Amino acid sequence: MLLLFVFILLAYLLGSLSSAIIVSKCTGLPDPRTQGSGNPGASNILRIGGKKLAIVVLLGDVLKGWIPVMLAKLFGLPLAYLAWIAFFAFIGHLYPIFFSFRGGKGVATALGGLIALAWPLGLIGISSWGIVLALFRYISVASISAAIVTFSYVFFVYPLPVYLPVFLMTILLIACHFSNIQRLIRGKEPKINLTKLK
Repeated sequence: MLLLFVFILLAYLLGSLSSAIIVSKCTGLPDPRTQGSGNPGASNILRIGGKKLAIVVLLGDVLKGWIPVMLAKLFGLPLAYLAWIAFFAFIGHLYPIFFSFRGGKGVATALGGLIALAWPLGLIGISSWGIVLALFRYISVASISAAIVTFSYVFFVYPLPVYLPVFLMTILLIACHFSNIQRLIRGKEPKINLTKLK
């Protein structure tokens, strides 16, 4: 249990390192929490800083979910523990201790944790996200859909100790997109320009 606590703490602290804010500070961009959508994540950096910086942020956010889970794997922690470690990396992104607990929506960090937990989960998440984005061009819809599809797979394949933290991640991820859902209902949610991703 002590080892689990150490990895949970490590996961939360790594998750609290906001890639978007750090990259913005290093490159002279304004704080992403005050620009564009106000979300410190790769999609907002794409809007205000361009594709290259968005890729750096995306990789940073994925890695901070992937690293603690992979390290815990090397120490032989069971799958249920790994799922909780992924969850706390995600929580760190949402509520970063280093940035006044004002974080992003956690999609990339959750993905990184799930890839480390079991690569098929990452494949399912990425595939469903990409398909929905290509069809509808809403990043928020793609993210919510990918979370629901991935959790549905976990629900039917994995035992309760594993799918409980994944369920909590899914609920929180959807809750973080509440403002996006409201804009979708009002027809105000902006679509992504897919040419920017090429």
